[in-house]
Amino acid sequence: MTVSLDRLRRCHFAVDLGAARTRVYVKGAGLVVDQPSAAAINTRTGALIAVGEFAERMTGRTPAYIRVVRPVSGGTVVDIEMAQRMLRHLLGEKLRRTLRRKPRLRAAACTPHDADPLAQRATIETLVGLGARRVELVDTLVAAAVGCGLPVERPEASMIMVCGAAATQIAVLSLGSIVTADRIPVGGEAVDRAIVQHLRHQHELMLPSQSVRPLQIALSGNGLTPHGPTSTEIHGRDVATGLARSVLVDTAAVRNAIQTPLTAVLDGIGKVLRDCPPDLVADLADRGIMMVGGSALLPGLDQMLRQATGMPVSIAERPDVCAVQGLGAMLEGRIEPLLLERVAG
Repeated sequence: MTVSLDRLRRCHFAVDLGAARTRVYVKGAGLVVDQPSAAAINTRTGALIAVGEFAERMTGRTPAYIRVVRPVSGGTVVDIEMAQRMLRHLLGEKLRRTLRRKPRLRAAACTPHDADPLAQRATIETLVGLGARRVELVDTLVAAAVGCGLPVERPEASMIMVCGAAATQIAVLSLGSIVTADRIPVGGEAVDRAIVQHLRHQHELMLPSQSVRPLQIALSGNGLTPHGPTSTEIHGRDVATGLARSVLVDTAAVRNAIQTPLTAVLDGIGKVLRDCPPDLVADLADRGIMMVGGSALLPGLDQMLRQATGMPVSIAERPDVCAVQGLGAMLEGRIEPLLLERVAG
């Protein structure tokens, strides 16, 4: 493992701060928080009005003096103070009191692959502000691989693709460590933006930011595959008049619009495989790619990757919570390191 399992077992809680959602796992209690990484503040008084799902629903619907902020971007904390306030409210007074009673409170957190020291420091400072005396950082790729049940401790290749909102991380793991990895700044949000731009340019239609999930509406049915419905009705606002309008959108054209951001993901998979030792690539021909992360549920994405790579592609049972469940498994001591017998010299 990239971090000592013994140190992780001494941690009391684990946090996965994502661009889309924040999740908290407490040792002995399991997953206690799974909420959007959003907070609504009153800009006149600085008061926190709402966090999580309620704050998410307020996006684009508030008066001028209420602002919805996202203290986490691409898995990195960009506003430490707001991230601390958001976490305090998400945890609640009762749970925070329970954690504060722990002698020398320890925490674990996920960090994106190749996160720079400044980003790591921001994550540590956020949890120290919650009372943690020590913070252990775990690579999101390792945590997600453990969480979806891949045999990362074995001397065999495991390939994982973490499909986040802001970025996609791809890695090949063996013997508990990352052999080769790449991080592509393309995620579910980029796919959403591609659909929104297509509708604006082709149909002069603006979609609401939160009330309508453009991706789910435009890709209903069989998603990225050509077997889905030929057209879908979309409701939005006319760019010129500002009035409400409905249009019939050709789903084949939407699929073409999505291909551009997804091509970058395919290039990333190719780069990781080219950098990987041939013996491990041979393992992957049978095992294929495991997809985790909220954007792994993008309709038809797994089929598209299967066709493009010729490798088996599977989606984890609960792809959105794999990383925090992996951290939880390490905290609870359910992961045993591979013990190598000493060879007498």
